[in-house]
Amino acid sequence: MFTGIITGVGRIAAVHALGSSSTHGKRLTISCPADYLTDVGLGDSIALNGACMTVTTLDASADQFTVDISAESLDKTAGLDALGPINLEKALRANDRLGGHIVSGHVDGIGAVIHFAQVGESWELRVLAPTALAKFLAYKGSVTVNGVSLTVNRIADIAGGCEVSINLIPHTVENTSLGNLAKGSRVNLEIDTVARYVERMLTAPAAQ
Repeated sequence: MFTGIITGVGRIAAVHALGSSSTHGKRLTISCPADYLTDVGLGDSIALNGACMTVTTLDASADQFTVDISAESLDKTAGLDALGPINLEKALRANDRLGGHIVSGHVDGIGAVIHFAQVGESWELRVLAPTALAKFLAYKGSVTVNGVSLTVNRIADIAGGCEVSINLIPHTVENTSLGNLAKGSRVNLEIDTVARYVERMLTAPAAQ
């Protein structure tokens, strides 16, 4: 379980194939900020751009760890198969502040950035979300973009999906990898957990 509050920006330093076929996954080596791994152990969960992964090897002295990501996970996420910056969040402790919203680390769909530009001191990010996620997105509701908990400012159902407009304050741009986004970038999206349960309650068959 996570909150969508990024605790560090790391980098995918190496990508190694775990086999020769398309059914094989990859092993990622993640470089972290100095001392980021001092309280991390083998088997711990860390979200990479919003996708929950398990630490498989750890070298705290070198500020690096590895994860194994399956072919299925690679198919359902974006940005986890190439070198570059990546948002990191350690799993939530029971006594931690819930600074963002409840995030599971399970990516629900991949969106595409259709606009990213500075407006005053802030930045406007517009993402085209898949049509299947449209019913879970609402004005002033929460959405996770590449692991970052964000608030929806505007929403519009258009051909090909649902356009979500988000305001990013300078702190968010400077302290996450979202500042590297550009038009056409693919991003991992996770809907609000509460919306997921509401949808199930409304659509589940009535008890007999």
